[in-house]
Amino acid sequence: MIETYLLEELVTFAKHQTLAQTAAALNVTQPTITRGMQKLEQDLNVQLFDRQPNRISLTATGQLAAQEAEKLLQDQQTFITKIQNYEQSQNHLLIEATLPGQLVFLTHLNDQLPANLTVNRDLITVAQLSDHLRNHQASLIFSNQEVLTADIESRFIGTENLIVNLQKFMYQANQSRITFHELEGMSFIVLSAIGAWKQVIQSAIPNAKFLYQPERMAFAEITKYSDFPYFSTNLSPWDPTVAVRDLQDDNRVGIPISDTSAHMPIYVSYLTSQRANVLPLLNQLSAAWPAVISHPQR
Repeated sequence: MIETYLLEELVTFAKHQTLAQTAAALNVTQPTITRGMQKLEQDLNVQLFDRQPNRISLTATGQLAAQEAEKLLQDQQTFITKIQNYEQSQNHLLIEATLPGQLVFLTHLNDQLPANLTVNRDLITVAQLSDHLRNHQASLIFSNQEVLTADIESRFIGTENLIVNLQKFMYQANQSRITFHELEGMSFIVLSAIGAWKQVIQSAIPNAKFLYQPERMAFAEITKYSDFPYFSTNLSPWDPTVAVRDLQDDNRVGIPISDTSAHMPIYVSYLTSQRANVLPLLNQLSAAWPAVISHPQR
């Protein structure tokens, strides 16, 4: 059995190429690294190093060994993390989301949620969903994707509906509903982290310009002191940083968008093995999801 510290020394040497730099990186002495590399060669019964006067380098076998050692170390760390996450998941629930509206929804419910539940405030991608569940990094994940596999299933929670907020003196602001096509050529102020909504608006509105803002507070300030149109959803009235403002100072009108792609089904995905544990929370989330929340008309 090869000891882990020997693999770490080999990987570090492959990166730094000298014994001195390897020793410095690992905070040990150079003779310690020399003895470790000799022991690794003995344990493997192969020659890993080409030793010349004042110079040592990896042989072709040594280079392959370093690559495989790095994979083993990564697998070991994945193993440790997965086991630790699993242990934590037995007593604690972690929720993640791929869309910001669901974080607003969970914030609104904060006082009603179980004490053993934590919400990750950083959005993840849909591509990360399955791995995060299988590695027990999350117990429940909100997304616009229904996942049905041998070990993961999803439950429909509700629909998130897109709204555009237009300056009230624009002629488009005098209608009860609007289409993406009617927004052609406009410039919008938009939060950068909006998940799947970014692809929806970019592909659906012809010739539009999107002024993306990475910070929510900056976005709130710009929408407050400018007339740029911006988007919200039926969950936005619960957002304390953006939607809950002095509405008397905002001269925009919120208009629901009628296109099918502006109505996004939202699912919560979880491991089938955890169904019994998460079912009470799923029922609570379903009951709390807004059937209809109209954006304030101004």
